[in-house]
Amino acid sequence: MAITDSDIAGALAAYLERYPQEAGQLVEARRLLAEGRGFASRRTFPMHVTAGALLVRAGAEVLLVEHLAYRMTLQPGGHLEPTDTTLAGAALRELCEETGIGPSQVTPVSAHPAYVEFGRVPARPAKGEPDHYHLDFGYAFTTADAEVGRIQESEVTGAAWYPLDLAERLVGPRIARAATTSSGTS
Repeated sequence: MAITDSDIAGALAAYLERYPQEAGQLVEARRLLAEGRGFASRRTFPMHVTAGALLVRAGAEVLLVEHLAYRMTLQPGGHLEPTDTTLAGAALRELCEETGIGPSQVTPVSAHPAYVEFGRVPARPAKGEPDHYHLDFGYAFTTADAEVGRIQESEVTGAAWYPLDLAERLVGPRIARAATTSSGTS
């Protein structure tokens, strides 16, 4: 069964129970979710949901990609597909698609997101997308020794392992939360 607005609202509510200090940053996302418009579809505007994956290797490195459209270093992630049944599953699918790492090489850290971010995305006329927002649910995964395989060249230009401190400078504080979560100290 596809991801529903109720699934999304439930995941956000569970996240805010764990991190109530972030409620202020997600007020607009919560307001939009209350309208119930099929937010799993990338064709829903002014907001839709995306899923990201923070893969921590041996507690010391995080896998990041060079995002083609945004021209920046980010965690693997992207839009939900109609075949996705969970947000964590969508994050894992995106991780595997973009980096060529097999799902058997990674372990989910938690059923709960390590981060939720609400951000503006500029218009992409070539894709028929106006300015809109992404509500991004990010999940932490661990691996002992996974290596980058064949990358998804239509989405990313590269993928590499970054030391935690450098990854946090490039991507933000969600890296520290994923590293902490993956070590079992959250």
